[in-house]
Amino acid sequence: MNALPRVVVALLALLFITPAWGQTPAVDDILTALRGGGYVIVVRHGATNSDQADTDPLNPENVTKQRHLNDKGRAQAKAVGEVFKAAGVPIGKAYSSRFQRAVDTARLIGGKEPHALLDVTEGGLVVSPKENNRRAQAFRTLASTPPDAGTNTLIVTHKPNIFDAFGKDWFEIREGEASIFKPDGAGKYQLIGRVQIDDWEKAKR
Repeated sequence: MNALPRVVVALLALLFITPAWGQTPAVDDILTALRGGGYVIVVRHGATNSDQADTDPLNPENVTKQRHLNDKGRAQAKAVGEVFKAAGVPIGKAYSSRFQRAVDTARLIGGKEPHALLDVTEGGLVVSPKENNRRAQAFRTLASTPPDAGTNTLIVTHKPNIFDAFGKDWFEIREGEASIFKPDGAGKYQLIGRVQIDDWEKAKR
């Protein structure tokens, strides 16, 4: 066992242990696994301005009528991107909601312009229950799709989308929080762990 590279040890540990909430692997181990690719990183957008609201939610192109990242949210997302870069975490495909706070979070973390998808755009009461259900299923499909070889997929979206797609354990998901999933290649996925946005910088790497 001692002869195995550290990355292989971490991958084996993450693949065969399904952590219950409160038993998430250490951030260092998650980063080590992410270096090898094969994971989907789902992030709720970063911290936002509490005095703003989406006053034209049916038109996400109307950026001036949206809630935006605040200075803390931008700084935290940028810091995560720097941690990923320093740790050698490869981001392949990057997706986001069409709302600007999600686009900006994805860009700062992934270091590239994300593909803004309706499938992970917040709907809530402004769209029909049927459309909300469609988006939740489409989101689960993204989470169960293996990334391109040697990369990880990044998805930045909203609390309601994450809750609808993955269930009650995400009811209190915080801004910037990441959920790491391992697709199995057969249409399913396994939760590996959840990381608060400030905890990435605490990793030893």
